[in-house]
Amino acid sequence: MRENPIRLSIVAGARPNFMKIAPIIRALDQHKTTFNYRLVHTGQHYDRNMSEVFFEELGIPPPDHHLNVGSGSHAVQTAEIMTRFEAVCLADRPHAVLVVGDVNSTLACSIVAKKLGIAVVHIEAGLRSGDTRMPEEINRMVTDAISDLFFVTEPSGVENLLREAHPASHIHFVGHVMIDNLFHQLAALAEMDTTGFEGDAVKRSLPSYGVVTLHRPSNVDDPQALRGVVAGLAAVAAELPLVFPAHPRTRARLAEFGLTLAPNIHLLDPLPYMAFLNLWKDARLVLTDSGGLQEETTALGIPCLTLRENTERPVTVDEGSNQLVGNDPIRIAGLARQVLRVAPQSTSARPALWDGRAAERIVAVLARELLPLAV
Repeated sequence: MRENPIRLSIVAGARPNFMKIAPIIRALDQHKTTFNYRLVHTGQHYDRNMSEVFFEELGIPPPDHHLNVGSGSHAVQTAEIMTRFEAVCLADRPHAVLVVGDVNSTLACSIVAKKLGIAVVHIEAGLRSGDTRMPEEINRMVTDAISDLFFVTEPSGVENLLREAHPASHIHFVGHVMIDNLFHQLAALAEMDTTGFEGDAVKRSLPSYGVVTLHRPSNVDDPQALRGVVAGLAAVAAELPLVFPAHPRTRARLAEFGLTLAPNIHLLDPLPYMAFLNLWKDARLVLTDSGGLQEETTALGIPCLTLRENTERPVTVDEGSNQLVGNDPIRIAGLARQVLRVAPQSTSARPALWDGRAAERIVAVLARELLPLAV
């Protein structure tokens, strides 16, 4: 290790973060003389299927700091993360704090770092839905407003950051670490016996199926919106069985609003990463309100219907296999039928730089840009 290595704090707190930091950690481990990183798990997702098992499956080392924040309102959760992360920064004195994505942990740790004079590095920067009713959109905008280095997954991110007057020299279009991780885990999955995976028995019992994920407050907390999605899913399930690993919040709202899923929708508990990958990678169709799954399905050419009216990932629509359908049941059913009438594609073009090497590019830029801080 160098006499004065670059000290990084890497922040992860929610399920999508873990998939994004895994390839970064693998890349950093190839440069141990240059970097000394410490991993901070905020505990924003705290049940085993939403957190710890991901560390095991993705090969992420145990966190150096676990903040154990847990659930709460946006304000409560953000405040708790800020309070606890400040103590970590004061103890570790990193040269830079690396945050990923758009969850509350991303926002909270960025603010703490900036106020302590620590450089903020945002991975998956510049994405915009244009919908400030989404909590994630606020997190993205505020994090980018105070970041020092921006790593961007698609051209729209560069355009958005330039429009917001960030210096071009601070913006780096590198591809997507989520896709790095997807390719890495697909290779590992090919060597595994999947018969013991949760959901595999359902998968094997169905000659063809679709996969559903649903968790956004705009869909699950509004009775009318959730009723529309459930009706749309019932129409799709009449033609194609659906497998639905349901988020705990979604299950609770279905019960609260007295909504029953169609018989041909197979409800599962949330799945660990590899079990879920094993399920959706062979799906005929994916219906989701997730951001990351729009991208992963695009990378594999799997048709995706996004249960939202907008997306901060327009490349998945412009170049990929994604379509926006909202929560209108007629629209959901109609577009699903269109997809199912077309023969599955064996190949699909991927967006630029979605080649599995984004993390390598990020680490090369970090070494160049942060080295002066460690002198």
